[in-house]
Amino acid sequence: MSTLLYGANVNANGIRQHYLRYGREGVDQPVMVLIPGITSPAITWGFVAERLGEHYDTYVLDVRGRGLSSSGPDLDYDPTTCADDVRAFIAALGLTGVTLMGHSMGARFAVRAIARGLAEVKSVVLVDPPVSGPNRRAYPSKLPWYVDSIQQSQLGMSAEDMRAFCPTWTLEHRQLRAQWLHTCYEPAIVRAFNDFHDDDFHADLPRLQVPVVLIVAGKGGVIEPADEAEMSELTPELSIHHVPDAGHMIPWDDFDGFFNALAAAGLLKGE
Repeated sequence: MSTLLYGANVNANGIRQHYLRYGREGVDQPVMVLIPGITSPAITWGFVAERLGEHYDTYVLDVRGRGLSSSGPDLDYDPTTCADDVRAFIAALGLTGVTLMGHSMGARFAVRAIARGLAEVKSVVLVDPPVSGPNRRAYPSKLPWYVDSIQQSQLGMSAEDMRAFCPTWTLEHRQLRAQWLHTCYEPAIVRAFNDFHDDDFHADLPRLQVPVVLIVAGKGGVIEPADEAEMSELTPELSIHHVPDAGHMIPWDDFDGFFNALAAAGLLKGE
């Protein structure tokens, strides 16, 4: 059985990077590093990482400005700096043969990290990355959804309060988000949201020279068929898998569908 092995901190790229490690005690497994999205501290991905830990030695990052990693006004939060955090994290722990998975914002950071020379990655999984950018259509979510919920969480927030923002989520997931959302540093979230529109994600795609799996939410409104076609042209080794009944927060909406997509992509041996 997979379990949370431990949580720890490492100094990498000049900051404290906190992570949670999941896997099977005493079992030699391939490595996966998971980069969550814009307002998802590592602990909120625990229910996914426990399942991933059946197959991988799984490291889930707190992106800077979130969770227990370094935060505050003295740090930069641009995509290149955050991508360099990922590169430095992998180097600091001496990880090799990494499957790098990123959700939403985390997927964009994963692509930038590889484009900037992250050589320890053998494959990358992009889970519904925003395909907005300069002169492209806007990301479908709106900034106040993030900012309003963060500000409310700073005052104290219940799972019932969180229902207004995440009405389809389970009680357990709403409780966890309400507990941890206050750790999301608002200027970091605003910067990331603006970079969805100002930073050219597509420019990095041709530099991905490893197998790439794209997981698309059928009800997310983030990636459309035309986007899939463009990404296929730009990315040498892209396979696309859909979770038809899920919104952008795919594992929250269709947990089994998410893992079925990973299995169809050949990422879960034995499933």
